[in-house]
Amino acid sequence: MTAIVSNVDVLAVGAHPDDVELGVGGTLHKLTQRAYAVGILDLTRGEMSTRGDIDERSVEAGNAAQVLGVARRENAGIVDGAVANTNELQLMVIPFIRSFRPKILIIPMADDRHPDHAAAHKLMLDAAFFAGVAKIETDQEPFRPQVIYYYHPYYESPSPPQLVVDISGSFDAKIAALQTHATQFYNPARPGPQTFVSSQAFWENIRTRAAYWGSRIGAAYGEPLYSEGPVGVVVPPGLGEPA
Repeated sequence: MTAIVSNVDVLAVGAHPDDVELGVGGTLHKLTQRAYAVGILDLTRGEMSTRGDIDERSVEAGNAAQVLGVARRENAGIVDGAVANTNELQLMVIPFIRSFRPKILIIPMADDRHPDHAAAHKLMLDAAFFAGVAKIETDQEPFRPQVIYYYHPYYESPSPPQLVVDISGSFDAKIAALQTHATQFYNPARPGPQTFVSSQAFWENIRTRAAYWGSRIGAAYGEPLYSEGPVGVVVPPGLGEPA
């Protein structure tokens, strides 16, 4: 890739186009509506998907980025179904990390339904570390994200999340972004082979899942984020601004 540098506040990474929208689409929209710069990096083009081809999925990803207000969306070009934590793929991803230079990196959790998601977790953790090593030479300055959160595209972790983001005001945008991925999700107007994510049950569970996490924090809808260890805050949440 070229030496484009476009600093973002948050970079969300998915193994496939639509992973990010499933896991943290509401969070990303909420951030962009508050003028934070958000980027998305898709590791693969999703070419192994039963439904849709590369060109269709690329258009869908671009449209979803517009719905969410994302400043920049890139694709690392890793072969779908072959995501792995190897030195070769780390060197493919490092230039993107150095290009986006995010304050916060959001990546898939290790234990999820698709093998690429677990592989993406390990790949991104190591690539984020090595992106800060000066002797790994690219045409960019070294950079290492200081804050990393994890999300589940499909399932939930058996451990409770460290954060749940109130996405009540952004849930409709999350759904609209997912609907742009018309080749992938439930769409009676677009017949095709039945898959796990194209079923009506999976589509309805998106709302159920968000409503569950919202109920845990007294909101209509929520999205969980996980981290290694506790998350520090300046003052306990809920105090608001001092009088």
